[in-house]
Parts: sequence; structure tokens; C-alpha cells
Amino acid sequence: MVTQWLGNKCFSVVHQKNLVYNTCWEDPRIDRQALDLTTKDSVLVITSAGCNALDYALQGPKDVFAVDMNPLQNALLELKMAAIRGLDHDDFFQIFGRGFHPDWESLYQKQIRPHLPQAYQSTWDRRADFFDGSTRRKSFYFRGTSGLFAWMMNGYLKRPAGLKDAIDEILNAESVQQQQQIYDDRGINDLLWSKPLRWALRRDTTLAMLGVPASQRAQLDRGYPGGIGRFIQDRIEAVFKKLPLRENYFWRVYLTGSYTPDCCPEYLTADGFDRLQSGLVDSVQTITNTVEGFLSKHHSPISRFVLLDHMDWLYDRFPDRLASEWQSILDRAAPGARILWRSAALNVDFVDPLWIRDCGKSMRMGELLRYQTQLASELHARDRVHTYGSFYIADLHRDGTHPSSTDAGVAA
Repeated sequence: MVTQWLGNKCFSVVHQKNLVYNTCWEDPRIDRQALDLTTKDSVLVITSAGCNALDYALQGPKDVFAVDMNPLQNALLELKMAAIRGLDHDDFFQIFGRGFHPDWESLYQKQIRPHLPQAYQSTWDRRADFFDGSTRRKSFYFRGTSGLFAWMMNGYLKRPAGLKDAIDEILNAESVQQQQQIYDDRGINDLLWSKPLRWALRRDTTLAMLGVPASQRAQLDRGYPGGIGRFIQDRIEAVFKKLPLRENYFWRVYLTGSYTPDCCPEYLTADGFDRLQSGLVDSVQTITNTVEGFLSKHHSPISRFVLLDHMDWLYDRFPDRLASEWQSILDRAAPGARILWRSAALNVDFVDPLWIRDCGKSMRMGELLRYQTQLASELHARDRVHTYGSFYIADLHRDGTHPSSTDAGVAA
């Protein structure tokens, strides 16, 4: 119990006062297929770094509501939107693609800050060194708590002779088969997984920097052979040996501190930038609140919900809030609403048993959810991030009959 308390305390301290995520770690390519957005849809997504909110906006929905309790995460999305409105693509890509700009201060003061809501101007007035390349952690993608860990990992990769060169070679491989050959021939597994690194990945402090609460670690320690350390090792080996890295911008930015024009989120491409600047960015709104807090004040129906993995934290520490959050989702959901979420666990067992009220009747949440298990399984297998244990796509089904499938888990 003491260990769990310390883990939760560390996670809370890290998340309350810091920018945690400088880039999203959920693959919007599979979300796009799962959401099937139209111009009539309104989407609620937890903000994180805002990359995916902008990706959804590129699909042309009516509204994208980016909700996050951490005001610094919303400040980052607002900064990106202000830069979209005020810059050309070359400067925008230098900042958010390369991770810094030598003329940041001038661009910020003259072309970005005027487009920032006043509430966020002081936030970025104090953080010029995040983007001006003046510190040892030159790239923005080495800032924030997850970025600090990425920077430390890059330093670690330079220590074993040949490891950093091998990683660079595998990032530029032409095929998955070539990746596998480089991984095995260069001995990446033995060079990478030293005892100190394995030890660090079992520490709550390390996991908190990466945005992993103690409850997620506990799920994997219970459900995955070898616990969270083995889970991380298996996932990273799968990324290097089974998924095409040439298009995997998630791991490229983590391992190098920058994107390339051919390997980056859609909002950073010239076409994506132009379309957002031409008006699509205006569909995005940021809200600093809980999901339930926002929905209690929002009175229009929402047809798509993207909940990331935050329920892994809620169910363990605040089960009553989890139930009331799902009640608020049910109360604001449009007919046929679709809900996406991820989990560290191989199978989530804390959503279906929740008690909610619908049409004056008490029932279990699982009675109203129809899981798209096959679609979720197909998409999860293609997830370029590959760090979640399971992925869920559920439609609200409110005609009084039971859903056709309660086998919700789609394990990695």
C-alpha cells in the first residue's frame, strides 16, 4: 500500500505542474478509421499534446472539443493553433517538426502571440527556451517530463558502442525484413536492454515521467508475464522488428527529437497545414476541465468520444468519478454515439459493471455498449505506437436489447 501511495503521489506531482506530453502517443490513423467522421459529428477528445485533435479537425467534423485537466496541455494546443493562423508552413514545420527555430522570439512576438488567447500568453512568454534551441535539450521534443525522459534515453543510446548508429540505421531501413536483420545482426537487443535500464523502467518515478500511473503498472504486473518491464521490452522489440519504421513518426521523434517532412503527423504536412489554416482549425476548442465537468456544462449532443487511457487511472483511485463520468457521457451522447478508449491492461473489466441510469432505469453500462471487437482487433494490430495492451471501439445501443458482444477486450 505504501508503494502504491508513493507511486500515485509521484504521478500527481508530475502531472499537476508540468507539461507532460509534447506529442500524442495514440495513432490517429487507426482512430480515423474507427471514428468514421462526417461533417455532422462533434468529437470530444482528451487533449494530450493536441496532435490528434488537429488530425480529427482535418476530417472536417463540426466540432472538436479538446478537454484536459492539465492547462499546460491545452496551452500547447492553443500555441499550435496560433502558429497555424500566424505562420507560413516552412516556419511552422521548423518549430513543430524540427523542434526549434533560431528566430523563435521574433516569430512568437510578432506572428504567434497575437493569435493566442490572453490566458495562455503568459504561459509561453515564460517558456521561450522550449523552442529557441538555446539549451542542451535543443529540441522541443526533449522538453516536458516525457521529453526529458526521451532526452535521457538519447544520451543512454550513445553510451554502448554502436547502439546509436544501429538505431539510426534501423530507422532508415527500406523494409521490415531489413529492420529485423539490422536488429539481430547489430545485437540491438543485448546493447539496449542493460540491467540499469530494466531497473529504471520498473521505477514509479520513471513511469510517472512517461505519464504512466501506478494503476497501469499494477495492471500489467498482474496480467502480463514478467510484468511491466517485460511488457515494455516486448513492445519495443515488436516496433523495431514487426512494424515499418520509415512511416512511424511516433518513434522517430522520440528517438531523434524531430520529425521529417516524409514522417510526421498530418497537421505538419504542407497539405494538412494549408487546410487547417484555411479554416478547419476553427473547429477546435480547448477546455481545461474533467470530461464530466465539461459535459455537465455542454448541452449539445456529442457523437464521438476519444477517451485515451485515462480510465486506467480513474478506476483505481476514483471509481465513483468513473461511474459519474460514464453517466455524463450517456447523458450527452448523440444517437449511435461511438466511444474509443485504450488501456495498458490486456482486458478491461471496469467499464461494463458500472451502474448508470438511462430513461429512468438503473442498469449496467455493459448493457448499453455494443463492442466492435473485430474492427478494434484489426486496427490495434496496425497501431504504430504499439504500447497499449488493448483498444476498444464501442457504440451506444439504447433500444432496450443487449449488445451482441460483451467480449470487449482486444489484447495486443
